[in-house]
Amino acid sequence: MKKCHRTFWELSSFELLFFGYFLVGSAFKCVNLYMQKITLHRTRTGLFSAISNDLVYNQEKMNGLISSSFSLDALEKQVKIKGESYKNATREALVAALKKQYATQPVDAEVAKNLDLLARENTFTVTTGHQLNLFTGTLYFVYKILHVIRLAEQLNAKNTDFQVVPVYWMASEDHDFAEINHTHLYGKKIEWNAEFGGSVGDYPLENWSDLQAELMDFFKQKEDSEAVALIQSYTGNNLSEATFSLVNKLFGKYGLIIVEPNNRDLKQLFVPTMEREIRSQFSEPAVLKANKQLVNLGFSPQVFPRPINLFYVSPQKRERIIPSETGISWGESAEQSVDEVCSELHQFPERFSPNVVLRPVYQETILPNLAYIGGGGEIAYWLQLKGVFDGVQLPYPLIQVRNSLQLIDANTARKMEKVGISVEELFQPLDELKKKIVLKEAGSMLDFSEMKAQLDHLSNAIQNQILNVDKGLEGYANAENVKLAKQIAAIEDKLVKHQKNQFQTELKQLEDIKNKQFPRGGVQERSENFFSFCASGEVFSRIELIKNAIDPFENNLIVLQLD
Repeated sequence: MKKCHRTFWELSSFELLFFGYFLVGSAFKCVNLYMQKITLHRTRTGLFSAISNDLVYNQEKMNGLISSSFSLDALEKQVKIKGESYKNATREALVAALKKQYATQPVDAEVAKNLDLLARENTFTVTTGHQLNLFTGTLYFVYKILHVIRLAEQLNAKNTDFQVVPVYWMASEDHDFAEINHTHLYGKKIEWNAEFGGSVGDYPLENWSDLQAELMDFFKQKEDSEAVALIQSYTGNNLSEATFSLVNKLFGKYGLIIVEPNNRDLKQLFVPTMEREIRSQFSEPAVLKANKQLVNLGFSPQVFPRPINLFYVSPQKRERIIPSETGISWGESAEQSVDEVCSELHQFPERFSPNVVLRPVYQETILPNLAYIGGGGEIAYWLQLKGVFDGVQLPYPLIQVRNSLQLIDANTARKMEKVGISVEELFQPLDELKKKIVLKEAGSMLDFSEMKAQLDHLSNAIQNQILNVDKGLEGYANAENVKLAKQIAAIEDKLVKHQKNQFQTELKQLEDIKNKQFPRGGVQERSENFFSFCASGEVFSRIELIKNAIDPFENNLIVLQLD
C-alpha cells in the first residue's frame, strides 16, 4: 500500500523502463486499492451516541466502572489475571460440553484445532454474543463475529506464550421473539411467524421450508451458488440448531467456536452464583451503585436490575423469579421456600436462566475470556456490572466496542462520483447536500458571499448609528439586524429552491444514494442483511473482504467500497 503514495517523479529510471507498458493500468489499480477503504472519525458521521464514542475513544473516563481501558498491553495483563482464577476443572467441563455440541455438526479443521487448544492452560478466548436473528439479521451480526476472529488472529501473531480462540456466544435463552424473527433482504422484509413461547432457541422450525424458499427466491438465478447452499443448510430441530449450523458454515474456516449456553453441563458450573443470587440477592445493589456513577458521568443506565436476576424455564415459558418476605415464586406457581428452590437448582440447573444482568457473569464463569466485544449500547450496559463481578470474585473482562463499517457498492460509488459527493459528505443531511449541489451547479448565480459581506458592513453601521443616539437601544439594534439577516437568508433559500427544479435528475440521484446507504432512514449496519451484498451468490469472498478490512485496533468508522 505504501507504493500507492509514491509519485511519478520518485520512480527510478529502471522502474520506468520495466513498468513503462503497464504504468497507466498499474496506477489505476493502485488508486482503486487505496480508495477501497478509508476511515472517518465517528463523531463526524452523526451515527453514534456520546457514550458509544467515549467507550471507543475515551475509556479512561470510565475508571471505576471497568478494570482497565482496552489496549494490547491490557490484553496481555488480562492473561495473567484470568489465568490465575480460571480452574482446570472448569476448562475440562467446558471443552467436554463444546465437543458434545459439535458432535452433530461438520467440524472444520480450524474448529477442531481450537477445541483442542481450549483444553490447554495457556489458551484464552475473546468473545462476542448476539441474538439468534433470522438469517444473521443485520450486518453488525457479521461484523461482531469477524471482529473477534481478527482480534484472535492478531493476538496469536504477536504472542507465542499464549493462544487466543474467537468465540460466538448464542443468546439462545432470550425470549423476545418479535425482535429476532425478521430481516430485510434487498429492501424486502422477510418474517418468520411462529407461536411457541419461552426461549427463542427452543422454537421448533414450523413453516421453515416456506421461509427457506422465500430466501432462495432472491438467488433463483444462482441455483448452484454458495448463498443457496447456505440457505439449504440453515435448518435443524429448532432455531438454536439452525443458527448454530449457519454460523458454523459461515465462520468455521476461521476457527470460530460457538457456545450454546442453554446447556445443563455448562449451567452446572454456574450453580454457585445462581444460588448466591437466590439466597442473598447480591447483584441488584451492585448495579444500582454503578448506575449512580454512570449518571454522574452524564449517561443514562441501559438496564435496570431486579431483586433476583434469574428466570425459571419450563416448556414454552421463561418466567421471572420473584422473591417475597415469605418465599419465592414465578408465574402462577405456588410460593416455595428458598431452600426448596435451591434444591431444585442443584438438581435441575437447566431450569434456571440468567437475565441481562447475570448473563455476562455466566459467560465469564465458564470461559477463559480476556475481552468481550459488542455494539455501543451493549457495551454500555457492561459498565453497570463490575460490582456484580466483584461480588463473586470473578475477573471483569476488558470491553471493546466492535468495528463499525459502511459498505458502498460499485453502483453507488459511480453515482456518488457522477453527482460529485465525497465519502465524507455522504454522512451530511440530505437537504444540506442538495443545497451544496445546487450552489455548485448554479455557480455565481447563487453566490451570496459579496451580499453577506455587505450585510455585515451594513449591520455594523446600523448598530453604531443607533448606539450613537442611545446606548440603551442596543437590544433594538440587534433585533433589526436579525431581521435583515433573516430577509437575506429567505431570499437565498427562495432562489436555491427555484434552482433545485433545474437539477431534478442530480437531486433524485442524490436521494437514491442516501436511501441506499441509509435504508429506511436508519444506519446501514443496523438495517441491512449481509446477504444483500451477495447478489452474485458468492458469500465467502465477501466475508473474506470484510474480515480483511476489519481492524480491532482501529477506532474510526471504516468505509469500504465493494467491487
